[in-house]
Amino acid sequence: MTNNDKLKLAQNVAVISGIFCSVVALLLLLNFWQFSKNDPIESKGLETLVERLQEDPNNDGLKTEIRHYDLLARKAYFSSQWQVKTGAYLLLFGTIVLAFALRVYYSLKARIEEPEKVLENEIAGRILAQKGIVIVGGIVFALAIAASFTTVNYLERYNWETTSGEALNEPSDETVEDKIEVIDVGEVAEQPVETETEAEQVALTPEKPEVQEVAAGAAEKPAPEPEKAATKTPVPSMTIDIVKKNHNSFRGPLGQGVIYHKNIPTNWNGTDGTNILWKTPLPKQGYNSPVIWGEKVFVAGADEQSREVYCFNRNDGKLLWTGSAGNIPGSPSTSPRVTDDTGLSAPTVTTDGQRVYAIFATGDVVAFDMNGNRVWAKNLGVPDNHYGHSSSLITWDNKLFVQYDTNKGGKILALNTSTGETVWETVRDAKISWASPVLAQVDGKYQVILTADPIVAGYDAQSGKELWSVECMMGEVGPSVAFHNGIVYAANEYARLVAIDVNTQNIIWENDMYLPEAASPLAHDGLLFIATSYGVLVCYDAKTGDQYWEHDVGTTLYSSPVFADGKLFMMDNDGVMRIYEYAKEMKLIAENELGETAGTTPAFADGRIYIRGENNLYCIGK
Repeated sequence: MTNNDKLKLAQNVAVISGIFCSVVALLLLLNFWQFSKNDPIESKGLETLVERLQEDPNNDGLKTEIRHYDLLARKAYFSSQWQVKTGAYLLLFGTIVLAFALRVYYSLKARIEEPEKVLENEIAGRILAQKGIVIVGGIVFALAIAASFTTVNYLERYNWETTSGEALNEPSDETVEDKIEVIDVGEVAEQPVETETEAEQVALTPEKPEVQEVAAGAAEKPAPEPEKAATKTPVPSMTIDIVKKNHNSFRGPLGQGVIYHKNIPTNWNGTDGTNILWKTPLPKQGYNSPVIWGEKVFVAGADEQSREVYCFNRNDGKLLWTGSAGNIPGSPSTSPRVTDDTGLSAPTVTTDGQRVYAIFATGDVVAFDMNGNRVWAKNLGVPDNHYGHSSSLITWDNKLFVQYDTNKGGKILALNTSTGETVWETVRDAKISWASPVLAQVDGKYQVILTADPIVAGYDAQSGKELWSVECMMGEVGPSVAFHNGIVYAANEYARLVAIDVNTQNIIWENDMYLPEAASPLAHDGLLFIATSYGVLVCYDAKTGDQYWEHDVGTTLYSSPVFADGKLFMMDNDGVMRIYEYAKEMKLIAENELGETAGTTPAFADGRIYIRGENNLYCIGK
């Protein structure tokens, strides 16, 4: 190739790349202008439809139209976000090609041509024109680049920038023991029995249950000193059979939402006390759910002043001990900013029967033995999370699994349950997530399955090695996965619902009609359930994705659906628990009011349900 050919090629590349950059720059500027004029979160068309629905709440056709409109808006929003970021990178690439082509062009031209004899004023004019073109082009490119990277992500800003991280309500001076309400059920047996004693039958009359106040300080132990030597009580090794007899993590055994207890009550009322065995006020706020091991139930709470773990006797509601998560090296002096609907204590604790483990929005992880003595504590670094950390903990085989996906990157850790030391740590190609780890047995080995933007992935529980990964999620992922018969089900609002074959990593089917914001899907016995934040519970065929039924409850659903005793239990944010037959056809068995708001997921034991309300912990039984 001669120098003239090279010169012509460089010229053509410069012209093409220049035109390409100009077009991309103009499109980015137009996109930025459109975003600055329209907030995609607030749609006048959608507001109009919602107003019409308020006037005609039973109009099913209008509800369907709103859902379709919302789905289209979500798709358009994320498509536009993708176009902005892709356009920015294309513009940078085109600019680099243009600069390189111009450099080559002028270098070759200087070598093969004699200087032209032109007048001095012509030279000055050309130089001025060239400078003008460069300056104007540079301004356009700079504006386009700035527009692409400053385009507002309304989903991240929504209900966050106005959050001030104010302290939660101060606890009352009254002790918890002063406020426990107990239904007089006579002497409580260690194991639930099929029949009631005569005394129980009299005391549990549904119409007017007898309520008595427990004497202050009757059973509460003083708070233990930090890092006290743990009491060594012989405890059987943790097996899947033992786990199934308890409720040791968020959504129960292995975090899958499938409960193995029987004789679960289906009727109660928190206002008049029907089938409420006891309720006790919680000292500090938290959106975590209760967990159970043996005769003890655990929850956590936090405010600006302190972070605590509470252990209650699950038979009478008495506070057995309070564990403090203070004085931890590396813990921040001030609490991170969090939103009101997440708080400082959103993750659910977990237990292996030897210790109970908790994590808070500060990044503090702490372990207590079953008597409340602090065994170890450490800080993982304050999570860079604009809502607040909410991924719950889960434990298996002497390891505590921590999903730590933040704005700075994703990772999963396995900590030694005895010492808190890191057993393994795996960096993930994932963005921030609020979902929680789920354990699943695949081909005889346990995996830890996580979901985030953009991947759903499985990790070897023993080594932390990534076993498989499927890129299929987007947005701010809150729901955890479901697992059933070798298939992982993942879903998120503003994304899609997918069924993934773990062995082949193929997406078997997908759907984008009904998507959850916070509630995790439930898969069991051939059925899959999805609960949306706008109040629709949907039943699918787990193998094919065919929809069987839907029920619009008309209020927010953040709690995760749970299978127990052959039934489906679904709590709404107003504190109403709906119980359905677990079947292909919808049949509502009961609607039970707690008497206060509750967005947590219940815990179960034989003949009992434990529910964390906004202010109280409840025990429900027959």
